[in-house]
Amino acid sequence: MSYYRKSILIIVVWTLVCMVLFANETKVEMPKVNKPADKVNPFIGTTNYGTTNPGPVLPNGMMSVSPFNVMGSELNKFDKDNQWWSTPYSKINKFFTGYSHVNLSGVGCPEMGSLLLMPTTGELNVNYEEYGSEYTNEIATPGYYSNVLTKYNIKTEVSATLRSSIARFTFPEGKGNILLNLGEGLTNESGAWMRRVSDTEVEGVKLLGSFCYNPEAVFPIYFVMRVNKIPESTGYWKMQREMGVEAQWDSTSGIRKLYTRYGRDIAGDDIGAYFSYDLQEGEVVEVQIGVSFVSTENARMNLEAEQKGFNFDLVKDNALDAWNEALSKVIAEGGTDDQQTVFYTGLYHALIHPNILNDVNGEYPEMEGDDILKTGNNRYTVFSLWDTYRNVHQLLTLLYPEQQLDMVRSMVDMYKEGGWLPKWELYSRETLTMEGDPAIPVIVDSWMKGLRDFDVETAYEAMYKSATTDGKDNFIRPDIDDYISKGYIPLKEEFDNSVSHALEYYIADNSLSKFAKALGKEADAKRFYNQSLNYKKYYSPEYGVFRPILPNGEFLSPFNPKQGENFEAVPGFHEGSSWNYSFMVPHDVDGLIKMHGGKRRFINKLQEVFDDGHYDPTNEPNIGYPFLFSYVKGEEWRTQKTTQELLAEHFKNSTDGLPGNDDTGTMSTWVVFNMMGFYPDNATDPSYTFTTPVFDRITLNLDEFHYNGHSIEIETIRPTDDAVYIDKIEIDGKRFRNFRINHEELVKANKITFYLKEKK
Repeated sequence: MSYYRKSILIIVVWTLVCMVLFANETKVEMPKVNKPADKVNPFIGTTNYGTTNPGPVLPNGMMSVSPFNVMGSELNKFDKDNQWWSTPYSKINKFFTGYSHVNLSGVGCPEMGSLLLMPTTGELNVNYEEYGSEYTNEIATPGYYSNVLTKYNIKTEVSATLRSSIARFTFPEGKGNILLNLGEGLTNESGAWMRRVSDTEVEGVKLLGSFCYNPEAVFPIYFVMRVNKIPESTGYWKMQREMGVEAQWDSTSGIRKLYTRYGRDIAGDDIGAYFSYDLQEGEVVEVQIGVSFVSTENARMNLEAEQKGFNFDLVKDNALDAWNEALSKVIAEGGTDDQQTVFYTGLYHALIHPNILNDVNGEYPEMEGDDILKTGNNRYTVFSLWDTYRNVHQLLTLLYPEQQLDMVRSMVDMYKEGGWLPKWELYSRETLTMEGDPAIPVIVDSWMKGLRDFDVETAYEAMYKSATTDGKDNFIRPDIDDYISKGYIPLKEEFDNSVSHALEYYIADNSLSKFAKALGKEADAKRFYNQSLNYKKYYSPEYGVFRPILPNGEFLSPFNPKQGENFEAVPGFHEGSSWNYSFMVPHDVDGLIKMHGGKRRFINKLQEVFDDGHYDPTNEPNIGYPFLFSYVKGEEWRTQKTTQELLAEHFKNSTDGLPGNDDTGTMSTWVVFNMMGFYPDNATDPSYTFTTPVFDRITLNLDEFHYNGHSIEIETIRPTDDAVYIDKIEIDGKRFRNFRINHEELVKANKITFYLKEKK
């Protein structure tokens, strides 16, 4: 056969094949394009005290839903009642007692995790120790979680909007029950009220709070719950201390009395509502919960505004879309699949807190008050500032500036309402957890980076107040008197964290000095700058580290700079040793170098932190240590080597993929910045230190309004897999002869190219 005839035959055959395919409406599937949310593993950090959970939440959403498995069974290794367990979920645990609503992520104190929603089958049982179930087939993606309860063969699924949730329960044939338990949860508070609105709806309020031992930090959460199917029967239960009619005996807690005919209001420390059904095989019941921190009316308004009827798949799809939009601010190319997952999960965790507090009508609870106020912007809450002032807010300023600006406005408004800037605020209550005056560096950093559309003069007034008010009247700095008069805070009680307090005040005052100078307040600027340099008073030449000072001016003796590395209490320092704090002077690294006797001694001492195991990857005061090497010319390679080693050792695509508490996204943000190749190691300066990027290419898609929709491409030229050291950096084709870059230079760059080499 001739070439021509062969060609004709091939064309005819192919045409016939195509006609058959189209006639049968056969679709050729295109390769799936992975979006950022597809690379998130919500189970990272759910063991090893990472205290994350895999449940659905939207970026900075008020509502979050988590599988709750930390109470009620010997199957649970981690139980909130047996140890200080601060998350509603552990991947190690096996006993599920419901879905908790409105949860915290990565924190070190138990709180929230209430409004437990649980499906069961068979005869009604309201004792969580008995109705809990093991489970299998766990699935978690951004905005969605599912499992199968092995005790009941019920498939459970949950998703969320900003202020509401939806659950879908697929039952086997027979009797099914849906329980709303207001008595149990992760919170340390008790007390609830509920009323039946109709056969398919209840509303109520649950008291929450006392976070980290603060009994004054108490607040209510209001809710409305709806089911999409009229039950065969519905009622309440309540814990009682005496045996009554139709009561169930709980040998460990008392008596839970069922109220089968009573349908008005009910209140108590341990109450609940049930809905019972006769169901066909595979029948589905859906449940919605709307929440508010203002009122039940607002909870209903939030639910109705964000969910038009029952449509689980729509809510799930919208949640995934919201996460893809948020995560697409950064497009990472190259690296391994695990590195991609670690990166996008880190960004995911960084966007869980702070949370929107206002309802859809703008109402929110007043800071440290009982009034209900209204905002035209978004009001935010859950400001874990001792953690997040170091990197989370810098990430938000860069990639999500409008959200960060609303957070700054929220903090300034908290001062207007409650008289002080927040330290560790939780749902309009100050918990006073951890150290320092951390709102100052957050607000000043945002201002220095161009986010200035807030009440600047009031912000300065608030900062000045906490930095100058006498200790007896100072809510934020009660030990300020000695700090001002002596330049340090003496150790007056064995475990008073005095050094930690002072070191944080030095950082805050340095930020405040820069703010004052920018606003033309020269005298204030000089005063606060000088105060910020008093850290040198704590330096002990004998040990080469910071050491507590006694009221008589002498150093504490005996003294062990390693004390605190095994989580034991230590004089002068909070949650860490002297080693963990002694290089925490980001605002005056040059002075720190001189204090140590020069560059060589400084580098040797800093390297000792890592060589001798003093570095704690979970401890905020020392997470900036790796970048201090880059302040000494010729030693930048140590930053690059150390960050690569820390990333590989402590951050993985596994349930133990965080080295400890995520601290509302702080540790995850450390990962995100380092994998991109730069890090904001000095919260008082709008700059970043370069380190070795992990990916071949990173694209930062900046905000349209604040950064003119500008995109930054970060390319890495890596000749071999062993090339981990930076040979040179080019920005827009020109050699950049520095290992630090300021914010303005960064956001104006079009392309940053890292050229790597194998040897330092």
